[in-house]
Amino acid sequence: NMNINNNHVVVMAGGIGSRFWPMSTSENPKQFIDVLGCGKTLLQLTVDRFRGICPPENLWIVTSRRYADIVKEQLPEIAEDHILLEPCRRNTAPCIAYVSWKIKKLNPKANIVVTPSDHIVMDVPEFVRVINSTLKFTADSDAIVTLGMKTTRPETGYGYIEADLSMACPSNHEIYRVDAFKEKPDLETARRYIQRKNYFWNAGIFIWNVSTVINALRVYQPGIAEVFERMMPYYFTDQEQQMVDELFPTCESISIDYAVMEKAEEIYVFPASFGWSDLGTWGSLHENSRRDSHDNVCIGNDIKVYETRNCVIHTTQEKKVVVQGLDGYIVAEKDNTLLICRLSEEQRIREFSED
Repeated sequence: NMNINNNHVVVMAGGIGSRFWPMSTSENPKQFIDVLGCGKTLLQLTVDRFRGICPPENLWIVTSRRYADIVKEQLPEIAEDHILLEPCRRNTAPCIAYVSWKIKKLNPKANIVVTPSDHIVMDVPEFVRVINSTLKFTADSDAIVTLGMKTTRPETGYGYIEADLSMACPSNHEIYRVDAFKEKPDLETARRYIQRKNYFWNAGIFIWNVSTVINALRVYQPGIAEVFERMMPYYFTDQEQQMVDELFPTCESISIDYAVMEKAEEIYVFPASFGWSDLGTWGSLHENSRRDSHDNVCIGNDIKVYETRNCVIHTTQEKKVVVQGLDGYIVAEKDNTLLICRLSEEQRIREFSED
């Protein structure tokens, strides 16, 4: 039986992914940007889609200390003590441990969803249905559940989950055991994966109750567990940040996937389809945005295109932009930096942009 007041949502917003250069940079990474030109940043869209899943006071944001102001500015409704500030980058396991112990102090019966802050979801009602169904499953079981996205193409940018589809869980017929987690594959391997019906993209969304995640961390990452156990008396006090600044840097830098997922026994997957993308590249933005009849994505105030196709034009700070005769290009402008390059070459821009 699921009590919605026990549901908590943790949004991990500390990433520095600046792949949408020049729109996003390490000072202003993509989660804080209105990438889709819809009037809301990816972080705000992420928080929005959990509105029906937990009470607003059960939302948590974990981010880097350097982004404290921008998070408070974009999410003024979230209480200060629900915005956790990491003093340094230590990957996702310490980040998840910190918030899990803090939630445990507040509510030992908590049931938790952990999500990235910079992904998009097209079908929000289906997303909400899947998350609620999974929370019901984890409320009184020791299960760790990941969401597996049904594949649509041989994508090399995502990790994969291999599921055992031979038998569904008795208490939820949409949930199956995980056989293995697979690293990002090369194209050949990706093609092989998607021909098989039991391989799904790993969306990096995890559901578990607080005692399950804490027990798993105690068993598989005793060093990390000990740090946050030691801090138990300080959560929600004036000394919390000082203790975090002191102890957090002593944690090993390790992802939750390596730290727990690949080791634990009771791991399950909910294969789902709700128009998910991690929007990792200009190409994925092109694929996931509204296109005109010539397959152009135009995000900006007044953009006119002529004899132009398959382009992404992202010029939100310009009054007027006119493009003629381009095919398969990115045109992107931000803060006195202009990028014009072939969509197919975006990997190489990263090297240029660092100079």
